[in-house]
Amino acid sequence: MIGPMRERVVAACDGASKGNPGPAGWAWVVSDDAATPARWEAGPLGKATNNVAELTALERLLAATDPDVPLEVRMDSQYAMKAVTTWLPGWKRNGWKTSAGKPVANQDLVVRIDELLGGRTVDFRYVPAHQVDGDPLNDFADRAASQAATVQEAAGSALGSPVPPPSPTSAASGAAPRRKAAPRKTAAGSSSRTIKAKFAGRCLCGRSYAAGESIAKNGQGWGHPECRTAQA
Repeated sequence: MIGPMRERVVAACDGASKGNPGPAGWAWVVSDDAATPARWEAGPLGKATNNVAELTALERLLAATDPDVPLEVRMDSQYAMKAVTTWLPGWKRNGWKTSAGKPVANQDLVVRIDELLGGRTVDFRYVPAHQVDGDPLNDFADRAASQAATVQEAAGSALGSPVPPPSPTSAASGAAPRRKAAPRKTAAGSSSRTIKAKFAGRCLCGRSYAAGESIAKNGQGWGHPECRTAQA
């Protein structure tokens, strides 16, 4: 546990699924200076979805940090963040049912996270994924989760594990290219236009996208703009 004398803990968590559902893993990382990983942990989930992996990563992070110390959590999952910051209060009021009266997806994880959030100060911060100059903690968690999903083995600083390697960058691997946003070179017949998704969906790379996220047309429908670039 983090010592009680700390004023604030900065952390990141991430999940990965190679196929959605497919071999999945989770990871979290804690920093002493808001940039350099100081302590981390990752683990396998067998076959699971991206959403389960993302929520598991958050649950493990909350369980591993001191509830008496304010926590900043950096995440690139809009689903997991909205689930616990926007949708959760309504789900609780409705008896863990959605506005449509259906059972909340991944309810066991959401209920556990709600319990862990009780009585503590947690500031959730969304950070875009797969940026060359992006958040270093989120990048570390992304790589650790990807490795755990691939090899299906636990890892972490307490185990003496080496720093996780860079994530695969091919669309076929399930990871988006790590590059800065730039004018996109598109495949023949595809549009360079990006729009905001009206509904959540799944990209050809296997990762999901949330309603409101920027998406672009590719050869098989709609998905992440960077994945469209990878097809060019």
